[in-house]
Amino acid sequence: MLRAVAVAGLAEMFVETRRVVPGLTIGADGVARSWWWPLPSASDRGLLAALLDGNDNEDHVCLADELGNEVDRKMRERLVVDGVALLEPRSGRRTVPDAWLRSLTAPDPQLSGSLDIDRVAAFAAVVDEWVRSGVVGLGRARLCIRIHEPLAGESDDAWTVEAMAQDVDEPSLMVALRDVWGGSSPFGAEVVEELLSALGRLARIAPELSGLLDAAVPDRCEVDDAAIVELLQEHVGPLEDAGVVVLLPGWWTNRSLLGLRARTNRSAKSESAVIAAGFGFDQIVEFAWKAALGDIALTAADLRALQAAADAKRSLVRVRGMWVELRPDEIAALLAGHGTKGEGTVGELVRTGLGIDALDAPDGAMVVGVDASGWLGTLLDDALHSTVDPVPTPDGFDGELRPYQERGVGWLAFLGRVGLGACLADDMGLGKTAQVIASMLSDRVDGPTLVVCPTSVLGNWEREVNRFAPELSVMVHHGAGRMRDHDVPFAERAVDCNVVLTSYHLVARDIDELETVRWGRFVLDEAQQVKNPYTSQARAVHRLNAPRRIALTGTPVENRLSELWAIMHTVNPGLLGSAPSFRRRFAGPIEREHDPEATARLQRIVSPFLLRRLKSDRSIIDDLPDKVERTQRCPLTREQATLYQAVVDDLIEQAEGLEGIDRRGAVLAGIMKLKQVCNHPAHFAKDSSTMAGRSGKLARTEELIHQVLAVGDKALLFTQYSEWGTLLAPYLARRFAVEVPWLHGKLTRKRRDAIVAGFQDADGPPLLVISLKAGGTGLNLTSASHVLHYDRWWNPAVEDQATDRAYRIGQHRNVVVHKLVSSGTVEEKIDEMITGKKALAESVVGAGEGWITELSTDQLRDVLTLRKDTIED
Repeated sequence: MLRAVAVAGLAEMFVETRRVVPGLTIGADGVARSWWWPLPSASDRGLLAALLDGNDNEDHVCLADELGNEVDRKMRERLVVDGVALLEPRSGRRTVPDAWLRSLTAPDPQLSGSLDIDRVAAFAAVVDEWVRSGVVGLGRARLCIRIHEPLAGESDDAWTVEAMAQDVDEPSLMVALRDVWGGSSPFGAEVVEELLSALGRLARIAPELSGLLDAAVPDRCEVDDAAIVELLQEHVGPLEDAGVVVLLPGWWTNRSLLGLRARTNRSAKSESAVIAAGFGFDQIVEFAWKAALGDIALTAADLRALQAAADAKRSLVRVRGMWVELRPDEIAALLAGHGTKGEGTVGELVRTGLGIDALDAPDGAMVVGVDASGWLGTLLDDALHSTVDPVPTPDGFDGELRPYQERGVGWLAFLGRVGLGACLADDMGLGKTAQVIASMLSDRVDGPTLVVCPTSVLGNWEREVNRFAPELSVMVHHGAGRMRDHDVPFAERAVDCNVVLTSYHLVARDIDELETVRWGRFVLDEAQQVKNPYTSQARAVHRLNAPRRIALTGTPVENRLSELWAIMHTVNPGLLGSAPSFRRRFAGPIEREHDPEATARLQRIVSPFLLRRLKSDRSIIDDLPDKVERTQRCPLTREQATLYQAVVDDLIEQAEGLEGIDRRGAVLAGIMKLKQVCNHPAHFAKDSSTMAGRSGKLARTEELIHQVLAVGDKALLFTQYSEWGTLLAPYLARRFAVEVPWLHGKLTRKRRDAIVAGFQDADGPPLLVISLKAGGTGLNLTSASHVLHYDRWWNPAVEDQATDRAYRIGQHRNVVVHKLVSSGTVEEKIDEMITGKKALAESVVGAGEGWITELSTDQLRDVLTLRKDTIED
C-alpha cells in the first residue's frame, strides 16, 4: 500500500513538472496505442531506487509499469474534459501523426480509424528514436565535466573544461575520456556509445561546450570567461537533468557577492539610548553605504580595479584572490552608491542583516549585508545565545538557577531592553516558568507583568510566582466576579500589582479593560494558543500594550510552519513579513519540497529571537533521569473484531459513493469509530455496559497498572476522548480499590488545582486519568514515573507534551512511557506514521488525518482491513 501511495505521488510530480513524454507502440495484437511515459532525470535516481527491492530485475520492470500506468492515467485525466478530448478531429484526409495526437488526449489510447500498419510502424520508429534521444541512460558510467580556472600568470580568459567518465556507483572514480576512448579504462568499450549520446545532449544544452565534439577525442576544450558564466548560470541544472554531472568550482558554490553594506554610525549615542528607552523595530537608524565583497570591505584600489575590468567588458575577475562575476550596470551602481548616507528602521536593518528583505540601495545596487556595532551588532551575531551575558540568580529569587537558565534569563533581559520580543521554546520541563520569574526580578520594568495562560495552569503560575519570588504581588484575573466584586477599577488594581494572571479565554472577553493598562511586559504561556492569528484570542493579544513581549512554548511548530509565523508575529510584528510572503518564501518550499536552503535561512532568521534547548542534550542538563518508551501491542477481542469489521465495511461502502468534502468527513467519522472500538466496545456504544473482559487494550492497561501499583509507583493515563475517561476512571477505581481522579476540561480551576496538588502529594492517589487536551500542557506531575497513552494522537508533539508532565525538572526517577496500540488495525498505521514523523517534529509536521482521507477506496480498504492473526482467542 505504501509503495502504491509513493508511486502515485511520484507520478503526480512528473505530471506537475511536465517531465513526461508521449510514445507510440504496436502491440502483439497488431493494435497501435499511444502512451504517456515519465521522463526521470538523474536526480530522480534515488527516489526510484528507494522503491525497488534490491537488484531484482523483475521488480524494476514491475515498478516501471506501475509508474508508467499511473502517469498515463493522470495525463489523460488532465487532457480530457467531461469525457471529450481536447484535440478536435480535423476535417480532410486523416494521417498517422494526426491520429496519434488525438489519441494522446483521449480516454482510449487506441489509434482510431483505418490506418496503414506499415505507416504506423514507420512513424512509431521515428517517435521511439526521438524519445530515446532525451532519455538519461542508466549504464555503468556517466559523463562528467570539470572547470579549470586560469593558472597564476595566465590570461584571465584561459579557461578549460575537461570531460570525464564517472562511475555511477562509485562517484569518486573518474576517468579521462582519452583513457576511455583508448580502451584503458575500467568501464570497457561498451560505455563509449552512451557517453557519445551524453556528449550530444551536452552540446545541445550548452552550445558553448560544443568544441568537445570537434576533436577526435572529446577530452577538453578551451572557452572564455563569458562562456563559463553562461555555463554556470544557465546550463548546470538542465545538464544535470540530462544525466551530465557538473563539478562546480568551489569559488562559484561559495562565492561572495559584490554589493553595498549598510554600516551603522559607530559614534552615535543611540546605543545607550536604546538600552535605556527600549527602541523597537520602528526606530530610525542612520548608516552609510560601503562597497563590499560579501563580508569584506573594498578599498579604493579594489574599486579602481573593478572599474577597469568592467570597462574591458570582462565577465569574471579576481578580487582579493576570489573570482567575481561582473555586470557593468551593477558595478556602476556599486561605485555610485559607495559612501552615500542612508537611514532605515531597526526592523529593516535586522531583516536585511538576517537575509529576509533588503533595504533600498542607491541606483538599485545589490545589498549584501549590514555592519553594526553595539546592541544591533550583538543581535545580528550568529552566536547570540552564547555571547549574551548570563544573569546570575537574582536577589529575591528563592532557588538556584541552573547555568542554562542563567543564560536564558540574560537572553530575555537583552531582547527586552532593546524592545524586541522573545520566544523561549525550551523543551518541556526545563523550567521556562522559573526563567521568566527570574527575569521579572532581574529586569525590573515600569508597569506590571501580564501572564496569559490556559485556565488549567493559572493555579500553577500563582504557586510558582509565590514559591520563587514571594516579594512579588500577584493578582489572578479570573472568575465570574473578576470585575463586579471590586470597588477599585481594574486598571488601578492592576498597576498596584507586580504580576497579573489571566487566561486566553478572558483576554478575548476583557480586552477593552486589559488594553487600558500599560503593561511592563506580557508573557504568553503555551503560546501555541495563538497559532491561528484569526481567532478572537490572537486578535485580542495583538491589542495589548507592552514593550517587552515573551512567548513560552515547548512546541513552536505542532503541525505547520504558519504556527511559528503566528507566534513570532505576536512578539515581533513584521519580523517574518506578511503571512502570504512567509508562505511563499518559507512554508511552501519547506513543507512541500523539504528545501534545505529555505530551512537553513528560516532557522538563521528566527534564531536570535527563539531559544530552544532540549532535555536530551546532556550539556544542558545532566541530572535528569532517562525516559524509556515502549509500544504495547494489544490484540482485539472477538467482539471488538466483529465491531471493527462492521465499521470498515460501512465506511468503504460510504466512501465509494461520496466525493470531496463529504467523503473526507465520512472517512474521518469512520476512523473515529474504529479508534473507539479499539478502546472498548462500551466506548463505541456509548453505554454503561460491562467493562471487564471485552477489550484487549483495557486488559493490557490493567496488567500495567497492577505492576505500577505493586512497586508503589504512580502513573498518568492520557486519553483523547472525554467520554472514555468518564467511563474509565471509575472502573479503574473499583478494579484496584484506589482513588482515581479524572482531570478534564469541564472542571473548575479550583477543582483542577486540588486534583494536581493531591496527586503530587506522596500519600495522594497513585493513578490519574487525564484528558489529553485539558491536561497535556502546563502541569507539573513529577510524582508519576509511568505514563500511559491509551489512544494515540496523530501528532507526536502533542504526545510529547503530555509525557513531559512527568518527565521534567524535579523528576528523580526514570520515566517509562507506555503507548498502547491495537494490533492489525488502523492504530498500527497511525503508530507507523507517528514514528515516521518523529524525525521532523522539530521542523515540519504534516497535518492531522489528511493523509488518510485522500487515499483511494482500494488504498483505504488496505489501510483499514483487520489482520485476522491479531484477534484474541
